[in-house]
Amino acid sequence: MGEFYGEQHRQWQEQFDGVAMADRVRDLIVLPSIPEEHAAFIGSRDFFFLSTIDHRGFPTCSHKGGQPGFVKILDDTTLAFPSLDGNSMYLSMGNLSLNPKIGMLFIDFETPHRIRVHGTASITPDDPLLAEYQEAELVVRVKIEEIFINCPRYIHKHQRVQASPYVPQPGCVTPTPQWKRLDAVQDVLQPKDLAKVASMGGTISPEQYGELVMKGNA
Repeated sequence: MGEFYGEQHRQWQEQFDGVAMADRVRDLIVLPSIPEEHAAFIGSRDFFFLSTIDHRGFPTCSHKGGQPGFVKILDDTTLAFPSLDGNSMYLSMGNLSLNPKIGMLFIDFETPHRIRVHGTASITPDDPLLAEYQEAELVVRVKIEEIFINCPRYIHKHQRVQASPYVPQPGCVTPTPQWKRLDAVQDVLQPKDLAKVASMGGTISPEQYGELVMKGNA
């Protein structure tokens, strides 16, 4: 691991008399590999938040969801997760291709509990793990540099209601998202999606899509 704190962190730590505590917390929680308890927690998650940096220097935060265990622990310093069908923007995948340094936040809103990961990501188009992820377009491997827990005191408790029906599941046909029915995207949809839109009852207006979103049906 490199130096965990920079001058910009030290300035604030010094201003609030927190240098000694910051160093103690770092020494207690920041690890270079995944301990068993962190591995079990990560393996139980069905979502995480991914941070990447774009070509302009802007940080991008993205929600990544899947079945529990969709983030695989390959060894004590390597994670892997799939990139599923999205909106063709490929913001996260493009960002990490340019700057492979990423952050990952795994969080449980019911317990509550959270773990943060700093690592270096890589993508290989023909990654053999693709066969293990239903409908995945790419697989991202992350070499962990730092992993650590965070105090959960400001995490509001929320209860999980249901899993997203759009997450690929064995033996099930994954439904087409409603936004692909929007009039404004029909001329750029892939042929396979045009046929699906027709089977869903045709196109919809932005106003109709907004109504579906408000009702939780998008």
